[in-house]
Amino acid sequence: MKHPKFLASALLMAAGLLPTFTGAQVPAAEKKLDVDCHTARIAFIAKDPVMKEIFDHAYAHVMFPNVGKGGLIVGGAHGNGILYRKGKALGRARLTQVSAGLQAGGQAFSEVIFFENEDALKRFQQGDVEFSASVSAVLVKEGAAAQAKYTEGVMVFVMVKGGLMLEVSVGGQQFSYKAF
Repeated sequence: MKHPKFLASALLMAAGLLPTFTGAQVPAAEKKLDVDCHTARIAFIAKDPVMKEIFDHAYAHVMFPNVGKGGLIVGGAHGNGILYRKGKALGRARLTQVSAGLQAGGQAFSEVIFFENEDALKRFQQGDVEFSASVSAVLVKEGAAAQAKYTEGVMVFVMVKGGLMLEVSVGGQQFSYKAF
């Protein structure tokens, strides 16, 4: 087959798993990140089909397709992502986390944050979102999304890609955002 990527993308769009991004302009430097975000979206939906409804009905979402986390007593995590609203890429986001406590290992995961409304999205865009104990992430597995609820206007899902991280630590995720 001459163009397997094109055929796969066309089939996914037809199935409604990839939004059609007419008019969405992602800078050339961000194209790979954009593709990784779409691939992560497909993986989230494949793990739990209810996720498609959440993607479709959320006010907006930010996808971090490749987050790396590691530590030995002191740890950290970092990942880059893209913020989307109604299928349009709005800007680049960065996730950072520093934690201290009993922890050892390393892990790779994807994370998606859904925004329930405009106020929650604006807080994120202004840098006013920092996750603490009041917001917890749902580990994606079949059926988990059906029970998930928004807290403070956000809902977070994590899908482990690999590694092992043992931790009992304190420290929240922080985010930065820059519009395209």
